[in-house]
Amino acid sequence: MDGDRRVWRQCFLSGAVFAVCMAGTTLPTPLYSLYQEKFGFSELVVTAVFAVYAVGVIGVLLLVGNASDVVGRRPVLLVGLVFAAASAVCFLCATGVGWLYAGRLLSGFSAGLFTGAATAYVMELAPHGGTSRATFVATASNIGGLGCGPLLAGVLAQYAAWPLYLPFAVHLVLVAVSVVVLLRLAETVRERRPPSSVRPRRPGLPPQVRAVFAPAATAAFVGFALLGVFTSVSPAFLAQSLDVDNRAVSGLVVALAFFASCAGQLAVGRIGVGRSLPLGCVVLLAGLVLLAGALWWELLALVVASALVGGAGQGLAFRGALSAVAAASPADRHAAVISMLFVVAYGGISVPVIGVGLLVGPIGLEGAGLAFIACMAVLVSTAAAYLLRRPVRAST
Repeated sequence: MDGDRRVWRQCFLSGAVFAVCMAGTTLPTPLYSLYQEKFGFSELVVTAVFAVYAVGVIGVLLLVGNASDVVGRRPVLLVGLVFAAASAVCFLCATGVGWLYAGRLLSGFSAGLFTGAATAYVMELAPHGGTSRATFVATASNIGGLGCGPLLAGVLAQYAAWPLYLPFAVHLVLVAVSVVVLLRLAETVRERRPPSSVRPRRPGLPPQVRAVFAPAATAAFVGFALLGVFTSVSPAFLAQSLDVDNRAVSGLVVALAFFASCAGQLAVGRIGVGRSLPLGCVVLLAGLVLLAGALWWELLALVVASALVGGAGQGLAFRGALSAVAAASPADRHAAVISMLFVVAYGGISVPVIGVGLLVGPIGLEGAGLAFIACMAVLVSTAAAYLLRRPVRAST
């Protein structure tokens, strides 16, 4: 029992490090309006700065998504923390929009290194028989960390001094603590090779994963698309259409979507992977309908409801997708296969966000949001129908 407790402690500590890194990636969310006032750029630039992050994530996942399978989990995660610190420094030094692009790109590099490697690391640190619980720790650390970022930045920006500096200074301290924690954790890759052995691989999947991967990745894409657009656009909608200028409230609304995702992930253990994927798509559709109502009638209550319902749907779909893919992947390709799932997921963050940014000018923020909702509703309905016809079967 004591041995299991020590092992679980390492698993939870690795999850905390994961959460710190991911929190840094959403830290600027409630601050973009301040940057717009300071540097004078449009809503399209906001979405472009946001999307640069996804470009960094996808680039790293495609080029070195298998790196931690080769050199070990800890070295890759340490490099990821270095990129996270460098991103915070860029925001601290920002004197123009170029610094924001650089900070977001470096943040994408850190997340790209962490997503596959940290997910595999958390799951591997768990004791035998703890796969389901460890999967929840990994996904909750990822999504929960994303939720903590805007909440922390919003509260500090609203109620403390130096709103464009203090959040990133605090994150730098957390990153330093995370380095110390990571150095004390065990390495889980037994057969390690030198960094020169890391080679970019053409995107591909082991044959035994392909049947599971297609529906799982579809669900992940839709869920991340909803979170991406909600994160990038909702603070501006709250300020412009609902006159909500309190940055703590804006950060909380965004955070609610991520925290609801954690709750949805927790429910997968009881619902089961096969049912959680199509159910997640249905709940995502309900979240999209609520968001459309929020945009049409300009009601804060519907914005909050859409965050809670859409987030829960994303959590159901994403943990189900991750569980299915992880269970089907061979041990020596674990991080690489998980990285491919995140490539698709972060594609959902970047492409729709850029599309919304391009539409804001000609048809306005509400019109762009409704156009996005219509496209995602078609996609999520198609995904749900596909998953109901061909259910995924994998243990949670």
